[in-house]
Amino acid sequence: MHLPLLTRRSAAHARRTRPWSAAIGGGLLALLVAACGGGGGGGDGGGGSDVELAYDDPVSYSSAPGSALGSATEAAAVTQHTLALGGGTLAYTATAGHLTARALVGDSALASMFYVAYTKDGADPATRPVTFFYNGGPGSASVWLHLGSFGPKRLVTGAPSTAPVKPFALVDNTESLLDQSDLVFIDAVGTGLSEAISPYMNRSFWGVDADADLFRDAIRRWLALNGRNASPLFLFGESYGTLRSAVLAERLESAGVPLAGVVLQSSILDYNSNCAVFAPDSTDCTGFLPTYSAVGAWFELTNPVPTDLGAFLGEMRSFAELSYHPAVEDHLAGTGSPSDALYNQLVDNTGATYSLWQSEFSLGPDRFQHQLIAGQLTGRYDARMAVPIGSPLAQEGDPSSTVISSEFSDAIRAYLPHVLGYGTKTPYATVTNAIDYWDFSHDGNVVPDGVPDLAAAMTLNPALQVLSLSGVDDLATPFYQTERDLQRLPALAPRFTVRTYAGGHMTYLDDGSRQVEKADLVAFYQAALAAARASNPEVAK
Repeated sequence: MHLPLLTRRSAAHARRTRPWSAAIGGGLLALLVAACGGGGGGGDGGGGSDVELAYDDPVSYSSAPGSALGSATEAAAVTQHTLALGGGTLAYTATAGHLTARALVGDSALASMFYVAYTKDGADPATRPVTFFYNGGPGSASVWLHLGSFGPKRLVTGAPSTAPVKPFALVDNTESLLDQSDLVFIDAVGTGLSEAISPYMNRSFWGVDADADLFRDAIRRWLALNGRNASPLFLFGESYGTLRSAVLAERLESAGVPLAGVVLQSSILDYNSNCAVFAPDSTDCTGFLPTYSAVGAWFELTNPVPTDLGAFLGEMRSFAELSYHPAVEDHLAGTGSPSDALYNQLVDNTGATYSLWQSEFSLGPDRFQHQLIAGQLTGRYDARMAVPIGSPLAQEGDPSSTVISSEFSDAIRAYLPHVLGYGTKTPYATVTNAIDYWDFSHDGNVVPDGVPDLAAAMTLNPALQVLSLSGVDDLATPFYQTERDLQRLPALAPRFTVRTYAGGHMTYLDDGSRQVEKADLVAFYQAALAAARASNPEVAK
């Protein structure tokens, strides 16, 4: 079995999540190995003699596999801010620094976790909701969600443009989720400024189970330090972070830390069902087909070009399941060959050529990305972006990633000292090579399946609600595969809300999609809190 995304993709591709524009209908996503990371890079960590810092961190941090701190201090920069949001002015406190994650049993120090928390001033800390955000990779810091999605500030990326205005402007975020919940962005060990504490080393936590346990213990520590154990709790993970959320939710519930809701942005819940993990034309790629149709429609290659994308993708879901999937099963089993009629339908429904479908009937996303448009490479995270093969934006294999990565890396290194007053001598690591060392085994599988973990968490907590968010142009975590994964839990379906949006992996980068996604999040939070109150009247009103 080949795991192309786990072994051959460079660290620069083990990253982020994306969003784009207008809502389209029910859907989900899951990102295989990317979790939102961008390019790393050099440069200092921020600060300097001309910057007034609330806290100048003297510690040097390392993302190397064998690195560890001898000891750690829980210290942070604390600053005050305001944000115009929802027709009023919201005053909030930003806290940027480190907490020490401690073991559930024995309370030993495990790792010094870097985080940035935004808390609304004047709110009752015992009842105010709090949401923990993280990207994936593995090996990606939380910068993509932090400066791209629903924090108080965001970068203007111009998605899906391949020639956006640079440097990206940092603006007040009128779609921030801070009006609904306090927000805590946490970096995984070996990313950002997070590092293991001896006798552990960074690599000690580079695995599905060890990582989920560590996040459980980091969240427990933040809640304890801030007197927030009674707060309604939400998780917001992207890409690999959705798998983390599934496993983490079960670990938190089992530890007596109840959740109100889990938000899955661009999901990869089951690596075993995502055909991009395996060798080309060796496994079922049915879950990708509606994404191919969305991308073909974007480039006006389908026949006909749909005028109602939502209705078209509904038809493509049915076509994928009823026509394409049975033929793929026969093809992979060697018991049948596709008909000319089916090949022609695939050409019309996706825009990919007859010869491409003949050469790889269970068509993987890599071939589609490289051969949909002659001489052009589409994005992987956002396939609406296409550039000439051989051009600078095509060099790393994903123009939609390359076009934004250095901007996010530069922005977080300036944002921490200049806006949040946190200084450090260490360059913030947006993405690292943790994926090259990652232990993907989980519950007896060589690669993980988090669907049973999510089901276990929802069984332990009958009030727990789940929101799945996907972009229809995401070739990393296809929305329909996520929907198929969730369909394995029919008894829990009433507690799932599924939404899809125009755009790619990081749907929130698209101005239109971000607005619709924020409205969907508000509705979800209200419903989740109502369900939690019905189950436990002590939950915040």
